[in-house]
Amino acid sequence: MPTASLILFNKPYGVQSQFRNDGNNDHATLAPYFTDKSLRVVGRLDATTEGLLLLTSDGRLNRAITQPARGGRQKAHGKTYLVQVEGLVSDAQLSALRQGVLLKDGMTLPAQAEVVTEDALPMPLWPRNPPIRERKNVPTTWLMLTIFEGKNRQVRRMTAQVGLPCLRLIRWSVAGFELGSLAVGQFVRVHVNSTRYAELTAPIL
Repeated sequence: MPTASLILFNKPYGVQSQFRNDGNNDHATLAPYFTDKSLRVVGRLDATTEGLLLLTSDGRLNRAITQPARGGRQKAHGKTYLVQVEGLVSDAQLSALRQGVLLKDGMTLPAQAEVVTEDALPMPLWPRNPPIRERKNVPTTWLMLTIFEGKNRQVRRMTAQVGLPCLRLIRWSVAGFELGSLAVGQFVRVHVNSTRYAELTAPIL
């Protein structure tokens, strides 16, 4: 049975999820971090989103994690984000995120959403450069949000649509692989054993 490996990388703020600069901005790329030219990104993060980025040279594994499950829009594997938003989060706003939010490109699938305190986040926060925009008289709240699809800038648009502007966005996990204690700019290679490989690549009917 086939096996593969995945790179788990803590992508810094301001780094694009690509190896070459397209010349349209001043953001850094992944090139300084990796020399293996066979690696491909498994689901992109925009430059202003931090946290877990997966890379692999296994095309089947890449497709299984990033493409929708057969027979519907929903992906087989969820992605969990830690989202710092402006303001206090109401029960109604949480309910809206959980039920699905109407965006310009359609209704999102229901998400898993809960409020977490900063000291209950699954890892210590690192300083962001540049720091987030803060207003002295406006509190901020952290959410843990899991989505099962991949619309462009989806998490930011979902929270904004329910009245919660996103200040900081960190991806914590993808398909059960977690950021863990990786420092910013660090990566680790994990072996995907045959059983896990079969689970990830099995078609969802």
